[in-house]
Amino acid sequence: MVTGLRLPTPLHDSPAAVTVIDRDQMAQAPQVAADDLVRMAPDVGTFRRSSSAIADPTSQGLNLRGVGPSGVSRALALRDGLPLNDPFGGWVYWRAISPLELAQIELVPSGASALFGNFALGGALQMISRPITGPSAGPSIDVVIAGGSLDSDRIALRATEQRGDFAVALSAQAMHTAGYTPIAPAERGPVDGPAPSSDESGAARVEYRHGGATLHGEVRAFHESLDAGTEFTTAEVRTLTYDAGGERALGPGALVAQVFGGQQRFDQERARVQPDRVAAASAGTQRTPSNNQGAAVSWTARVADRHAIVAGTDAQRVAGTATDLLTPAAVTATTLVERRAGGEQRFAGAFVEDTVHVVPALEVAGALRLDGWQNLDARGTLGRGDGSTTTTPFAQASELQLDPRLGALVHVSSEFAVRGSAYRGFRAPTLNELYRPFQVGSVLTAANDRLRPETLWGGELGTEVGTPHLRMVATAFWNRLYDPISNVTLSEPLDGATRQRQNLGRARIFGIDLDLAWRPSPAWTVRVAHTFSDAHVTDAPAQPMLVGKQLAQDPANRTTASLTFHDERIATVVGEVRYLDRMFEDDLNTLPIGAVVVFDARVERRLGPGFALFLTGQNLTNRQYVVGRAGLDTLGAPRTFEFGLAYHAGDR
Repeated sequence: MVTGLRLPTPLHDSPAAVTVIDRDQMAQAPQVAADDLVRMAPDVGTFRRSSSAIADPTSQGLNLRGVGPSGVSRALALRDGLPLNDPFGGWVYWRAISPLELAQIELVPSGASALFGNFALGGALQMISRPITGPSAGPSIDVVIAGGSLDSDRIALRATEQRGDFAVALSAQAMHTAGYTPIAPAERGPVDGPAPSSDESGAARVEYRHGGATLHGEVRAFHESLDAGTEFTTAEVRTLTYDAGGERALGPGALVAQVFGGQQRFDQERARVQPDRVAAASAGTQRTPSNNQGAAVSWTARVADRHAIVAGTDAQRVAGTATDLLTPAAVTATTLVERRAGGEQRFAGAFVEDTVHVVPALEVAGALRLDGWQNLDARGTLGRGDGSTTTTPFAQASELQLDPRLGALVHVSSEFAVRGSAYRGFRAPTLNELYRPFQVGSVLTAANDRLRPETLWGGELGTEVGTPHLRMVATAFWNRLYDPISNVTLSEPLDGATRQRQNLGRARIFGIDLDLAWRPSPAWTVRVAHTFSDAHVTDAPAQPMLVGKQLAQDPANRTTASLTFHDERIATVVGEVRYLDRMFEDDLNTLPIGAVVVFDARVERRLGPGFALFLTGQNLTNRQYVVGRAGLDTLGAPRTFEFGLAYHAGDR
């Protein structure tokens, strides 16, 4: 069963292409971090191609099928139906997600704004938690302790208990690594060294189930700190999030209501480095606190044995301010020493979806959603060296957006199906894009309070072949992206910035997804998947030189393959390979990033009831490859190994 399009549906009956990473795949994967895990689906991309173990938190945007890769997500990440994207900036804190807590991950790589609204421009990624109540749930405990290369260590645990109508789940995870030196050898200097990182997270969830009603409450805390490997380049994140809600049978369906929110804070220090990289000094610090509050209500029902209906409404408020305290080499009366900007956003939407079984072999699903949002109470303040300040209010803005989605599935036979869908999606610019400048290496990118929302029209058409031993899916897709927000190279610097976020005009993205899973015997599984995505700028009135250019950070071809042997009497052995085609760092396509092939593997052996030893290896060929070229070339992780012990008791 998949819920990526809100209605619980058997995978083979979904009117849209859906990829599922199940509990066994997560447990057997060589990858440790959640972002590395989901990138084994080739239609999944994150900005640049470095792991969250080394990437700046604000660069961890999610995109599907090459729709506008950047540090800001063009796809909505969800956990049990609630948004995971940072409300201020749109990125995803991947290290706050422990795969130990998840039952499955669902990927819907087609526009889903008709159901989810903002951020679902290019699709949705839904993470489903393991249940703690219900007939299949029960007491359980999971513990993973591991260590390995780069002085890395990791511990993760999850424990659940159910007493009568009450149940509780507790989880925690901590990871640390001394890191590697990310700056390419030819460009390093004495100020460059390894990039250590660490994170800690914890969560507590309580559920009460009685009769046809369920109530729950959950709180999550996360802390992450990173050093980029150069003196005076650090980043730190602290988040505290909560949600509470309930579900109750109502008429022919069920009513679900939830409230959610959180407090987030991102701190960063940037360096001013001498050209020979012999010495560095602090160029400034940035502090970005933000908060959000939201609520959602939905009703799901099956009517007259032919209709499955879901309808609902949701709203969210987001507020945040970015403050830069600058430390220039020399200060005069007119020198800029402080920059502060921020504001508030409000979102609200209502949707309805009806899935109709026209005849037993034909299913049609239609959805429509109306969204409205506002930018308000926004202002920017500049402080000078003489102590004077200037505050400028930014214009308020509000818009309405109507997004449809229509899909159909035809079961030609019990083993062969054809599906297709058409959709519209949107993404409003975040407070981060509107008001917060950022720096990567020596490249400063300015904010733009005049940004317009991105919109997308698209469609997909595909086939599926499914037998007890084989599932093969092929999907062609076409998307037209209007007003895409991109980091555009400026002809002249703007307050020290050489790039600025701007709406380009139009981009076209088309391609094909291929996915094959073959199980020739109970012990062996073969998976091969490929995504071809041709993403180019087709119109850019303000920057005509960008027409025909490939969207930055978007490889045309991505391929993954894995071979799994699993026999509990012997061992579990998994080998994976991932290929990423050449791409470009910048919008002008002047900074190419070469293609790369990476090999990973995992071996696990059970020791007895509940216990298992495992060994994982990533980048086994020790391939040196570039992940970013923002001023300096930065490298992906070298060959690493992790050795650990896992314990499980109770229901899986």
